[in-house]
Amino acid sequence: MPNETQGFKQSLGLLDGTMLVAGSMIGSGIFIVSSDIVRNVGSAGWLIAIWLLTGFLTLTAALAYGELSAMFPKAGGQYTYLREAYGKMPAFLYGWSFFAVIQTGTIAAVGVAFSKFGGYFFKSLEMKPENVIADLGLLKIYPAQLLSILLIMFLTWINTRGVKEGKIIQTTFTTAKLLSLFGLIAFGFILAFDKNIWQANWATGMQMLVTTKGGDGTWSAFMPAHGIEMLGLVAAAMVGSVFSSDAWNNVTFIAGEIKNPARNIGLSLFFGTLIVTVIYVTANLMYLSVLPLNEIAFAPEDRVAVAAAQKIFGLAGTSIIAIMIMVSTFGCNNGLILSGARVYYTMAKDGLFFRSIGTLNKNSVPAKALWIQCFWASMLCLSGRYGDLLDYVVFVVLIFYILTIMSVFRLRRTRPDIPRTYKAFGYPVLPALYIVLAATLCVALLLFKPSYTWPGLGIVAAGIPLYFLAIKGNNEQTN
Repeated sequence: MPNETQGFKQSLGLLDGTMLVAGSMIGSGIFIVSSDIVRNVGSAGWLIAIWLLTGFLTLTAALAYGELSAMFPKAGGQYTYLREAYGKMPAFLYGWSFFAVIQTGTIAAVGVAFSKFGGYFFKSLEMKPENVIADLGLLKIYPAQLLSILLIMFLTWINTRGVKEGKIIQTTFTTAKLLSLFGLIAFGFILAFDKNIWQANWATGMQMLVTTKGGDGTWSAFMPAHGIEMLGLVAAAMVGSVFSSDAWNNVTFIAGEIKNPARNIGLSLFFGTLIVTVIYVTANLMYLSVLPLNEIAFAPEDRVAVAAAQKIFGLAGTSIIAIMIMVSTFGCNNGLILSGARVYYTMAKDGLFFRSIGTLNKNSVPAKALWIQCFWASMLCLSGRYGDLLDYVVFVVLIFYILTIMSVFRLRRTRPDIPRTYKAFGYPVLPALYIVLAATLCVALLLFKPSYTWPGLGIVAAGIPLYFLAIKGNNEQTN
């Protein structure tokens, strides 16, 4: 029988929480997205500025979430904060989007990245026409997708055995990825630093240069950007950096399993996001020290880290980066799988998800929530549309972050009686600054990248009738 009376076990300490934050944030993005950023902004100064701005936003949000986690140290995290501040409907819309795309789509994308980089060692994992194992018309199935599903199933199974098992994988693989990233950065500066390349890249300063398509159909030339166009380019560039820095809030979902959560969640958020921000900025400084700006922008398949590693380690560089990405994505997916299920569990407890999901197994983990997450993430792996879906929800993710940080202000006014063992650093200036900057980015995406915004809003809106169905079903069962 499931051990319902025992509830969650508080098995995770500060180090475990920090490793979950850092491990969930670092997937494959830092190895790839700088190419797209440079194509949008075109200068060394703006490349670093984009990563610094993203890091500032992430750290500021994490510090604000620290106050909320101290107020509500229970499973569900951001879903719980939204419910307490605004009621069940906004919280449900977040939870619905989280299940439909945000978490499951990220799990699918990270899983496929693991398999695709395995293609450096096993050619059958390359997503090429000759490797298709089933052609269903609109849907083509590759071995890489099946391996991704097996990976997701394996990590789900591990996490059904108890939070300690998931913790071991998370700490081990996150430590390995952090050490390997710091090593890559250090070796880049020591072995491949090119003074001429460095000076030429920084000669672009803070100019904003956008790539234009040549007559042969390739993107190769940089042209100056002016006026309002610059805001659109910054917004487009930040889609990649924001996605690469997302999932830092996952530690809040497992608050019920953190020792002394009122203290350790806030500290985990701060240390984890700070570590990742330092890595992301220094990695890009390393790229600028070994690769001309044009080679960063137009690295084959956007694999800028592979291009840098080849300059550092020669032909072995490709294999080194492939191994690093596979280690990184393996650990990243473990953190996403471990934490995501706690949101569905909490929603079920509120009567807003299948009731059976709101149960724990004999190992005190929400096994049914883990398996339903596994099923939907696997379907997204097969669909091949997870990349498009994630583009759609970057805007939505920012909207929910803004609402959550606004709840710090709202709850101080409406719930002043709740103990706050930790208060948001820099309140009210830093949280307000985050809201202004993130809202500006959202407006820019609406104006200049509507394909990234309206579909995401459509996904959220689809949750409205589902909410009323859930409420109706809950009332019928109660009566």
